[in-house]
Amino acid sequence: MADNSRPATGYPAPGYPVGCNPNGIAGTGYPYAAPPPQSTYYNANPYYAQQYPDRRATCLRRLLVIVIALFVIFGSVFFIVWLVVRPRLPEVRIDSVALSNFNLSSSLFTGNWDVRFTVRNPNHKMTLYYDHIDSSILYLTEALAETTVPPFAQGTKNQTSMRATFAAASTYLDKSVVDHMNGERAKGNVNFNVRMFARVRFKAGAWRARQRFLRVFCGDLPVGLSSNGARGTLVGEARECRLRL
Repeated sequence: MADNSRPATGYPAPGYPVGCNPNGIAGTGYPYAAPPPQSTYYNANPYYAQQYPDRRATCLRRLLVIVIALFVIFGSVFFIVWLVVRPRLPEVRIDSVALSNFNLSSSLFTGNWDVRFTVRNPNHKMTLYYDHIDSSILYLTEALAETTVPPFAQGTKNQTSMRATFAAASTYLDKSVVDHMNGERAKGNVNFNVRMFARVRFKAGAWRARQRFLRVFCGDLPVGLSSNGARGTLVGEARECRLRL
């Protein structure tokens, strides 16, 4: 005969109402603990972490390695190209300066300049293209006249002679500048400066031409005046100019 005093399997233990757990929370009749979050389980289980590493961290590490590898590759290629090409700035030299119609009355200045200069490409494997050249004649820091030099191209180890003409007609000058020029004029020499801004492209074979802005400054160009003070020429030898990008 069956013993009715033993609880049937699958029913709540005696002392707890149906639908309640030992904590008094309605729902299931048996206590049930929710499983820990998956990330917590993975972190708490070293064996699982070794066998199944975090995929997101792995992808990030691989992406970082790829980026570093690409950076090293492109840097190496650029460095090798630079070693082969070895780009160098051109060289500019003022050969002669001729001044005519020089006149300074009160604060108005008049004069014409004929400047001859030489541009040299020192590169062995790079061609230079001068797309645009703006040139100015200055006294101290005051611009007296401006002009544009025609564009030209230079092959490797090439040298080109150029000419720039300037004209100043009744250009106004401050009194301090006029006094300074008259002081030099009384000594027989007047120092002028030539400034140029050039848009230059550097090209080597199939390597894509890269455009740069080149700044040229040719300072301290003493012009010796004639007896009447209306004409003058460059005193001494040719002058090298300073260049920078």
